[in-house]
Amino acid sequence: MPDWVRAGYFEYVKRLPREITINLIEIKPEKRVSGKQTAQLLLAECQRIRAVLPPNCHIVVLDEGGQQWATVKFANVIKEWTTDGGSVAFVIGSADGLHADIKQTASEMLALSKLTLPHGLVRVLLAEQLYRAVSIIKNHPYHRS
Repeated sequence: MPDWVRAGYFEYVKRLPREITINLIEIKPEKRVSGKQTAQLLLAECQRIRAVLPPNCHIVVLDEGGQQWATVKFANVIKEWTTDGGSVAFVIGSADGLHADIKQTASEMLALSKLTLPHGLVRVLLAEQLYRAVSIIKNHPYHRS
């Protein structure tokens, strides 16, 4: 990822309270070689994604076709998901998106925008929205209604 993605992501992650743990797991996108169809590439990436997901986690796929929530609703849903102490895994696809199997296994499909966004920018936006959601939950003044 470019430096601006790393800087933006880590800016919001470092602001989170210490009891919030975020693990960024990156997988390498499948190499584009002649003769491989997009579906084959996505299937290989899907298998690598599944291999790194925490067991029994709540999977949230980020996809432009997913539900769009207001920030306060996102905060309330985050609070519900984390009440039992389980892990939540947000999955951001590669430039070609995500394989249908990972979308079908997901508990939720969420869209940060109806626009198609590059996955680096989605990473930064998600980190900011997670920080904002935690701020709302903790009654921190970062979010203004």
